[in-house]
Amino acid sequence: MPLPSMKDQFAALIAAPSVSCTQPSLDQSNRAVIDLLAGWLGDLGFACDIQQVSPGKFNLLATYGTGPGGLVLSGHSDTVPYDDALWKTDPLKLTEVDGRWLGLGSCDMKGFFALAIEALQPLLDKPFKQPLIILATCDEESSMSGAKALAAAGGTLGRAAVIGEPTGLKPIRLHKGVMMERIEILGRSGHSSDPSLGHSALEAMYDAIGALKNLRQQWQEKYRNPQFSVPAPTMNFGCIHGGDNPNRICGQCSLEFDLRPLPGMDPEMLRSAIRQKLQPLAELHQVKIDYAPLFSEVAPFEQNADAELVRVAERLTGHTAEAVAFGTEAPYLQRLGCETIVLGPGDIACAHQPGEYLEMSRLQPTVRLLRQLIEHYCLAAP
Repeated sequence: MPLPSMKDQFAALIAAPSVSCTQPSLDQSNRAVIDLLAGWLGDLGFACDIQQVSPGKFNLLATYGTGPGGLVLSGHSDTVPYDDALWKTDPLKLTEVDGRWLGLGSCDMKGFFALAIEALQPLLDKPFKQPLIILATCDEESSMSGAKALAAAGGTLGRAAVIGEPTGLKPIRLHKGVMMERIEILGRSGHSSDPSLGHSALEAMYDAIGALKNLRQQWQEKYRNPQFSVPAPTMNFGCIHGGDNPNRICGQCSLEFDLRPLPGMDPEMLRSAIRQKLQPLAELHQVKIDYAPLFSEVAPFEQNADAELVRVAERLTGHTAEAVAFGTEAPYLQRLGCETIVLGPGDIACAHQPGEYLEMSRLQPTVRLLRQLIEHYCLAAP
């Protein structure tokens, strides 16, 4: 039985809900997407390994050919949550409008799998000297548990990996890290008429924010990379909560902040510096300060400019490899021995938004590019 057309595959992937969200009420399984891909790739002769990461969450490793090395075409099978009322079309139905394919995951990034399958099919009757691996992960949009599970298992995945996140078909070899952190200060409440009756968590937090701002300034003076549009690391104080009434000494205060380190900045080094600043403040204000990540970090990513994959991608696309501010699964694939770049057809400006789309003008250039990458890494002599 022939495979569905590329457009029909694209539509079927979009129609399979696979929202990943930290809120349990919105979170969904990705099994339907994984089963679609495993069915199509299995029919093409791929060996399909479906790996359960957690209840309802799965990775797919589909391999064609054997041996070391080879090429990994990687993407995540989940999407962000969506609001039906803000979409002008059905988010779970592929809709063509003004030369664009609209649908949740069209750009970011389930559509990439249909393009990869279109690219590889004409090559399957040729001898593969190194394997081709199609990787579909779970929960990239929340915990990155799929990529983390692969990295934790260890081993070598492939010689080169291309992650099809939206980059406008320009190769990306650097991105910043993503750290989301929380400081919780527990003081002692009391009547505001006598400061000696309590220990203000709010005043301690005031000093904690001052300490963080000083660290931010130090890091921004020390670390700069002009390849990024924002060339320094950033720290954003996202939300703060504390206290309950003006006439009570504040007994509890919490702060959540976002830190975006550059490649070369170790997350644990940054956390250690923050802890060293907070410890004396706890003693000074006689409060308890707890500091911990909200989620485990996505490390900064950098692939060497002279890596074979970077050179090949630059030659095939005609673009010099660049840097982006958003995070991806690239650091985890690097740990598995892959030269890694991020390169996909979508535009990040429309990702995570109502009306997400992929320009139809990008379809065939992406298929052609992926086919050339497969030929280079899997068919040509290594």
